[in-house]
Amino acid sequence: MAEVEGKIRLFVEAPLGPDATVALDPAQAHYLFAVMRLGQGDRVAIFNGRDGEWLAEVASVGKRIGTLAVVAAGQPQRVPPDVWLIFAPIKKARTDFIVEKAAELGAARIQPVFTRFTNSERLRPERLRAHAIEAAEQCGETYVADVAEPVKLAALLDGWDPARRLMFCDEGRTARPAAEALADAPRGPWAILIGPEGGFAPEEVARLRAMPWVLPVTLGPRVLRADTAVCAALTIWQATLGDWPAEGGG
Repeated sequence: MAEVEGKIRLFVEAPLGPDATVALDPAQAHYLFAVMRLGQGDRVAIFNGRDGEWLAEVASVGKRIGTLAVVAAGQPQRVPPDVWLIFAPIKKARTDFIVEKAAELGAARIQPVFTRFTNSERLRPERLRAHAIEAAEQCGETYVADVAEPVKLAALLDGWDPARRLMFCDEGRTARPAAEALADAPRGPWAILIGPEGGFAPEEVARLRAMPWVLPVTLGPRVLRADTAVCAALTIWQATLGDWPAEGGG
């Protein structure tokens, strides 16, 4: 739940449209009425990731309950650029950071993977989804990144659709710089792969480099932490193939 430029934005699960009524859960009611001190008639922006943003006003107030009534349409539903972030989980706080920033930077899907050297295998997908929702609320988006259940990298590659190109961020620095490589790359479905703190195993690198739809890239002359690499890679992709350029479209 977030306040953006003076406008409180709230993600809800309910269908939205003209004259819709939304029942608040206890956490939402606490936030709006106890934290933000809203009362009957006050207005908030709400979205569900499907129906665009709507302006709603507080229809009823309770200690742990409440309802909102839709009063007007807001911004239309947007579609994220078709890019996935695939990453190996790291320490809890930094994994949370990765999900939050990937959602803010416009990833459509966030896919944790276990590699040979992944040193963190405990994840709570519901907590990661909460971070993605908070990021969408904060940055004014109408969609929420899909946070997938973690899988092993080998299994993910076994079922890979070759129509989706994969930008492989290779810490070995034997590939072309990402901005240069993407400048010559086609638009369409993409994914970005960031490895664990220990790097990819040799057999993982060999398999990735052998796949014709994989584009190995480097992210500069410095060794980046995984969370920094995520931000750098998504920024470069968005600036070249994503929805940042005026003519954009992922």
